[in-house]
Amino acid sequence: KPAGRSPGLHSMTLGARILEQCDELGAISEDPDVLTRRYLTAEHRRAAEKIAGWMRAAGMRTSIDALGNVVGHYAGARADAPRILTGSHFDSVVNAGRYDGVFGILCAIAAVGDLHARGVRARCAIEVIAFGDEEGVRFGFSMAGSRALAGRFDPALLERGDGDGVTLRAAIAAFGGDVDAIPSLSRAHANVAAFVEVHIEQGPVLLERGLALGVVTSIAGSTRIAPRVVGLAGHAGTVPMGARRDALAAAAEMTLSVESYTAASAGTLVGTVGKLAIAGGGAINVIPGDVAFTIDVRAGADPARHAAVAAIERECRTIAARRRVGLEWTTLFELAAAPCDPRLQARLADSVAAQGVAPFRLPSGAGHDAMEMAHVAPIGMLFVRCGAGGISHHPDETMTAADAGIATRALIHFLEHFDAGATAPASRR
Repeated sequence: KPAGRSPGLHSMTLGARILEQCDELGAISEDPDVLTRRYLTAEHRRAAEKIAGWMRAAGMRTSIDALGNVVGHYAGARADAPRILTGSHFDSVVNAGRYDGVFGILCAIAAVGDLHARGVRARCAIEVIAFGDEEGVRFGFSMAGSRALAGRFDPALLERGDGDGVTLRAAIAAFGGDVDAIPSLSRAHANVAAFVEVHIEQGPVLLERGLALGVVTSIAGSTRIAPRVVGLAGHAGTVPMGARRDALAAAAEMTLSVESYTAASAGTLVGTVGKLAIAGGGAINVIPGDVAFTIDVRAGADPARHAAVAAIERECRTIAARRRVGLEWTTLFELAAAPCDPRLQARLADSVAAQGVAPFRLPSGAGHDAMEMAHVAPIGMLFVRCGAGGISHHPDETMTAADAGIATRALIHFLEHFDAGATAPASRR
């Protein structure tokens, strides 16, 4: 047994129980055939109640807050102890895997449960947060819960509607939340020493290196754009090729320009066109006249992302001019890159090493609630190996009980040994 592990349940037993809980939550879905759990739905409520029950069983005082986040509180050794926050999200993409987000919540609950079973009170109070919305599937923006806890929730978002025209304001009311209480959710002045998130890697790096765990160095920033190309619809058989103002052909060329620019760039820059839609659905014998698509640009450094977005827009406008189509360019979402605190990285590396795993550091290309929580306190992240080639956001997403247990043991070690005084908070973003 590697040095530094606390006594208690064996890692495999811990991991197996967590995977069982992942399966239980995975059965709570809007679709009986695939896992889809969107924000503020009936399935959100069922999952929230189940998570709250597990938190109580682990020795925590629990609540479901005004935005549907589930919060568990475990007191520290002193009444005035600073807080360390940990957790992740339990909403999902459409046709999701069972571990994205959810594992970080259940790992944290298990870690607190281990401390509670042994009668241990850490130097810091521990707050486990299950964020209700990180993916942004229902209302088109991400991280509603963590934005509020960071004191950065924009009230204008309350009027955003879902695909059925239900506004966020109405959905919160139907869920039993309270829009007037949103400002009180902020942890900006709550004596928070750190926020630490455990998450599956959602990539193949740890798998390829044969490592169960990795310490995250930074989380990539992202820009999401919704261009619209307006050409001229026409009959597929009667309009000569040279006279066409084909919106779909222009959008296709723009799509390839996103791929070409980002593929030729060094570093962590990536670009994706995730949606492309012809107005009215299109027809086999009609030249498309109105096409909307999306662009997602991410990079570990904000200057590289900003430069890429500007270059991609210039190229898209050049394509539009050459093809004689109009181009509307709407930025939907901007999220700055979030570096992880060096001192928290070092403490997490110590906890990884205590499990007999060689510490390894890597960036995150995916966004996480930790990005918003960086406005409250220093952040740290621990990645856990994915199986099946590192696939995520897919039903084939997988992890092993052994890795789940090792990650939980690492978090237990971190929470038990964390000293807010020795790890003085870095300046907030």
